[in-house]
Amino acid sequence: MTTLAGKAVLVTGAGGFIGGHLVEHLVRDGARVRAMCRYNSRNDRGTIDWLDPEVSGEVEVVPGELRDVESVAAAVEGTEVVLHLGAQIAIPYSYVNPRDFVEVNALGTLNVAQAALRHGVERIVHTSTSEVYGTAQTVPITESHPLEPQSPYAASKIAADKLMDSFHRSFDLPVTILRPFNTYGPRQSARAIIPTIIGQALEGSTLRLGALHPRRDLTFVQDTTAGFVAAASSEGAIGRTIHLGTHRDVSVGELVELVGELLDRELVVQTDPARVRPPNSEVQRLLASPALARQILGWEPRVDLRDGLARTIEWIERNVRRYRVGDYVI
Repeated sequence: MTTLAGKAVLVTGAGGFIGGHLVEHLVRDGARVRAMCRYNSRNDRGTIDWLDPEVSGEVEVVPGELRDVESVAAAVEGTEVVLHLGAQIAIPYSYVNPRDFVEVNALGTLNVAQAALRHGVERIVHTSTSEVYGTAQTVPITESHPLEPQSPYAASKIAADKLMDSFHRSFDLPVTILRPFNTYGPRQSARAIIPTIIGQALEGSTLRLGALHPRRDLTFVQDTTAGFVAAASSEGAIGRTIHLGTHRDVSVGELVELVGELLDRELVVQTDPARVRPPNSEVQRLLASPALARQILGWEPRVDLRDGLARTIEWIERNVRRYRVGDYVI
């Protein structure tokens, strides 16, 4: 089993969905964790505040902003491993405010790369996204699939990926680009499709959704965090781009049926025009080949979709007050 026990590890975007789970994984694994969260005047640390106090109490939380060179440099200094998850990620919001995505995702990643190089970190794992491929041209998608961004978000992430890749080639920065396909699980925000379906289904039998035909490869969050630790621990991963996915895909409509089965109720969908993406921007299918992750990292997804959905439903049922079910969160 791969581990970062004893290592000084910085997690950027630590207050996010995957970031919070990764912080918890690292603390329980014995790492010394520094968590960079985006500054706000409420001292809201995102999902880190949802962790057990015995876990969150072991975390050094540093507020900052990825666009700020000084706060990034201060966060990186003294760490051995950087797990860079910080990003603007909401695709619909990237239609509204694309500049913010370019600044945070591209320029913010440049700041992280420069700080990591300056402070001589042993390893940096940069988080990409399957959205960089656009609709799959061939399946399963391998790491050599063409990059075809269909949203400002995807374009900003390609810029970030290529910056990290260029720093490896130009300056020998010890970076791995990890490309998770759609991650889901407890603590995910209502912005994502699975909490949207579950939250509405817990409130009633009629759901308001966008398109039902797009297909996604869904990975449970604990499998994703295990992939990050494996990537940060593998010498063979340096300089590589590696997928985390299950090699299985499911449509949004099929997700509705699965959630209905698990809740033992029949769900009806009404199309909400506000949730429908522009036709040329909707990614129709994403299906990963995780062969390289298996080969280089020894990584395999362990949680199947039905089990992962059941765990997610259980968490949302216990924490439904955290969700404004009637609101569309872009």
